[in-house]
Amino acid sequence: MRMGMIGLGRMGGSMVQRLLSQGHECLVYDIDAQARERLAGLGATACETLAALLGELESPRVLWLMLPVSRVDETLAELQPLLNDGDVVVDGGNSSWRDSVRRHASLAALGVDYLDVGTSGGVRGLQRGYCLMAGGSSEGFQRIEPLLLSLAPGAAAAPPTPGRGLGGTAEQGYMHCGPAGAGHFVKMVHNAIEYGIMAAYAEGLNLLQEAGQGLDESVGGRNATPLEHPEHYRYEFDLPEITELWRRGSVVGSWLLDLTAQALQQDPQLERYAGKVSDSGEGRWAMTAAVELGVPAPVLSAALFGRFESRDGATFAMQVLSAMREQFGGHVETGSRRGPPGAAVPGTDAS
Repeated sequence: MRMGMIGLGRMGGSMVQRLLSQGHECLVYDIDAQARERLAGLGATACETLAALLGELESPRVLWLMLPVSRVDETLAELQPLLNDGDVVVDGGNSSWRDSVRRHASLAALGVDYLDVGTSGGVRGLQRGYCLMAGGSSEGFQRIEPLLLSLAPGAAAAPPTPGRGLGGTAEQGYMHCGPAGAGHFVKMVHNAIEYGIMAAYAEGLNLLQEAGQGLDESVGGRNATPLEHPEHYRYEFDLPEITELWRRGSVVGSWLLDLTAQALQQDPQLERYAGKVSDSGEGRWAMTAAVELGVPAPVLSAALFGRFESRDGATFAMQVLSAMREQFGGHVETGSRRGPPGAAVPGTDAS
């Protein structure tokens, strides 16, 4: 199948490679000339402009966007005059489902089918395949199904669920989830769940990491209250080996645990990471949907807020808490250079 891929970053470039390996003919465009040249060296046809890419494809055309959220609308605005009735445009990035509903309506007026395809698989999708959650018309879905089938992991990626009959596209790793916006809505919830799972692993491993506090005879530190029974917390756990252990037979086993074990083997103290955790938007949109629908999501919201806190989003709040404790009870913050209210700061003139 001939198709055009716009956006050749970590995901888009790998998807092109997978499609090429399955016999598809890919015409590619990216603002980065080196990215275009790299894919051309692997068998794709590189185009220097969007107009050139569309000119090389016969109508009705299939165009797949793998772009940062901030660049989708501007790219669609550039594409719109070049599109023909019957063309299909796929957004495989992490757009908001609301934007996908709007874009679908706008392009439908031109006779163009817009599909939103939530794509999971990350940088390892080239080898493992991608989980693809599609929204839009049934006709458009059928048009791009050969691409979805090639990108997806296939039925061999997981054993059949007991009691479920064989068949359907879900067992292959792709699915038509519903009308416009459905694919990105499902992917949004998928990513919110991902935040929650990751946070649970992180908190549990941190508890194991801190279980040796009883070995430290000094008072204070992160735990401002001295341990009542330090003899209960004198463990030095080998986290790389524990995560390796959990990968076998444990109910908490998962691909995310596999990756965590790999990271800990490479860097047991995770010294190359500052712990400033980004979020890409889906968690925020999921919380908006939960509020509007009246759906409780305390775990998902806590995981999102934890990411905010990792980026010092709560620093001033914690300073306010320390200030209040000092004001009402004279409690001096652990590690603070200040004394009780009115006291001199050590090393300064009290006058």
